[in-house]
Formats: sequence, structure tokens, C-alpha cells
Amino acid sequence: MAEPRVVITDLIADELAPEREVLDGVARVEALDVSREEDLIGRIEDADAVMVYVLQLTRRTIERLERCRLIVRCGVGYDSIDGAFARQRGIPLAHVPDYCTEEVADSALAMMLALTRGLPSQSSRLQASEAEWSFREAGSLRRLRGRVLGLVGLGRIGTATALRARAFGMEVAYYDPYKPLGFDKALGLRRVDTLEELVRSSWILSLHCPLTPETRGMIDARTLSLLPRGAYLVNTARGAVVDTTVIPAAVESGQLAGVALDVLEHEPPAENDPLIRAWRDPRHPAHRRVLLTPHSAFYSKESRQEARTKAALTCRRALAGEPIASIVN
Repeated sequence: MAEPRVVITDLIADELAPEREVLDGVARVEALDVSREEDLIGRIEDADAVMVYVLQLTRRTIERLERCRLIVRCGVGYDSIDGAFARQRGIPLAHVPDYCTEEVADSALAMMLALTRGLPSQSSRLQASEAEWSFREAGSLRRLRGRVLGLVGLGRIGTATALRARAFGMEVAYYDPYKPLGFDKALGLRRVDTLEELVRSSWILSLHCPLTPETRGMIDARTLSLLPRGAYLVNTARGAVVDTTVIPAAVESGQLAGVALDVLEHEPPAENDPLIRAWRDPRHPAHRRVLLTPHSAFYSKESRQEARTKAALTCRRALAGEPIASIVN
């Protein structure tokens, strides 16, 4: 009987040491290193397990899989893979939900601190010689203690963010209709029943929810208008949860004092994207009050190693017929 074949579709193109350490004697591992789904044609059909990083995997690829026993999205989000069609084909879709919990929570809190302490604005103004070397350039900053941090989603990363914010003395509220009752009491948080209730009370609104039909575009012009004037928005979840076209106006009006985004709906964004144009324009308030990072909140050397190892272990269990805890379809 031929040795099972595990295919890594994209992003990884090194010697595959983490994967081979886990799958040695179980399966042959191969990295295709493609950048487009169509480049998989003729190279993936006989795979026994497929590991996917940033590539989209749609029905047209999944229907060609002849003997696949598992697809693993080597990350937390899995909206880039047609899990419903994979289920129809009898192929489990799994992910790696816990590899970067600390990194994303740290990044979210770092963004909050940078915004609320005015660091991007102060640094850029001094760098451009547009400000005197004085604390007066810090503007109207407020103390964190006692301020309300509103979390949309209280999964692993949302919970880790909440615990970090509590250490700074913040009051943490959350909206997550899918979270069982009692987590608020166990963690010392405040649960609210509607997104509107959360938004109306949040000085900082931080997003930690998956991208679903329910959450797509959830944060729009109306939602932002419900925030207290001068609030902050942080998104380290999924880009399409926020309608970013409304952010420049919200910043310019002062409704938002600052915005930090690690994720955008389209990455990289188009040059004519309204948010990007405002962010790059020194004359627009967004130039100094919007902080963008290139979808890097998840990353550390340790988290990347953990993702690779855990994804390979999931493949090993599938090939051995063992139960898999992280199936999402």
C-alpha cells in the first residue's frame, strides 16, 4: 500500500522539519508553495490530507480530491475554505484554534495602549518636526483605569485580552450570544445581551469574533455612531467584520479618537481604498490616528512553530483514524 501523502498548499517552502518530525513513518509530506488556487490543478487530487495557510480552497478544488481524509486550515479562521462543501464530500475541516492566543491578545492590548497613550501621533509629529519637544504634544489623554473595554466575542483570544485588560484596571464587558452563561461571573466581567448595549458603553471596542454571515459588516457607520464620542476601535479578528470605508469620516468628525486594525477585508488593500488614502494623507486626521499592521498580530517564532506542529499532529490523527477535537464543519 502506498504511503499516505500530506500536501501543504502554500506559504511554507522550507525543509518542513516540524511536519516531518510529526509525520515521519506515517506519511510523505510535500509543500507545493503556490499562490493561486488554480496552481493546485494536477498536484493535489491524490492527497490523503491537505494543510492550507492563506490560500482559498473552494468547491472547484475540493471536488477534485479523490481520497482526502482531512483538510486543515493552519490557523484560527477558516472562512477561506468551503467547509460546507467539504462536509458534503465527507471531508472533515479542522483548524488550529489555540496556537496564537497569547500573541493576538498581546497585540490587541498593545494597540489599545498605543492609541490611548497617543504614541503614533506624538512620534510622527516629532519625527516630522511639526511639534515642540514637550508633554503638551500628548494632547488630551485619559487614564485607563475604570474605563470600559467592550469585547465582541469571548473565545480564547477575547478571554486572554479581557484578563490582560483587567490587569490595567479596566472594566471589561462583552457581547457573545454563543457563550454559555456564567463566564462573566467566573472571570469577573460584565455580559451584555446586545451589540448595541455593548457599543453604547465602550470607550474601547475590540473585536474578537469569527467572520460569518452574521458578523460581516457588523461594525458600520450606524454602529460607530453609537459609541461614546472620542472612543477607540481595535480589530485583530477578521477584516470584513468592519466596513472600513466609514472610518475616515468617523475619525475626521472626532467620533473615533483612534483606530487600530491588523486585518482588512482585502489584503493587501487597493491603493484607492478610502481608508488607505486617508491614512497616507498627512492632511487627514487618520494619518496620525489610524494604526495599521499587516495581519501580523498572530505572529511570533513560537506561534508559527506551534501552528505547524499542531496542524501536522491533526493530520497524523486523521490518518490513524483517531478522534480530532478541532473539526469545524
